[in-house]
Amino acid sequence: MRKAEIERNTRETSIKLSLDLDGSGEGTIDTGIGFFNHMLELLKKHALIDLTVAAKGDIDVDYHHTVEDVGLVLGKALDQALGDRKGIVRYGFASIPMDEALCETSLDLGGRPFLVMQCPMKHMFVRDFEVKLVEEFFRAVSVESRSNIHLRQIYGDEAHHVCEGLFKSFARALRAAKAFDPNEKGVPSSKGVI
Repeated sequence: MRKAEIERNTRETSIKLSLDLDGSGEGTIDTGIGFFNHMLELLKKHALIDLTVAAKGDIDVDYHHTVEDVGLVLGKALDQALGDRKGIVRYGFASIPMDEALCETSLDLGGRPFLVMQCPMKHMFVRDFEVKLVEEFFRAVSVESRSNIHLRQIYGDEAHHVCEGLFKSFARALRAAKAFDPNEKGVPSSKGVI
């Protein structure tokens, strides 16, 4: 079973997260940050993962700690649930239109963390959510899941639509990369280990 449960407690945040890579998009999301909840809902639905997140953070100070720490915990859960990554497709790609916005993700679950994000959004906020935090979230996911993530906003004006396109394209790329390849008998790497 490709599942993980992670708990992380610091002076800034308290997070409980459960993940099932072979789910159907079920679970509850409560981070105390409305827009971030919305993005995580999209992620679980389009990746076909069951994801439950209960996070309490110092959101009276800033959203940064909560968003980044949820990314760290989700990344760690992905790494645990993937295990030795034997038999997976490993690579995923998705290009997602969201009204006037078009965003894409290229993903490699190959054990080497790196984030490239090309996202020249015109607006800095969606309501009170600073869109720069999207990059902090995905950087944390990349590091803890040991994944290479490339996110790109091809075009788009509305920050909400761009963020949605990024999360949905990541979700769809993850859905493809985590799938089992019936022809892959071992680890999908010439090194023999990921």
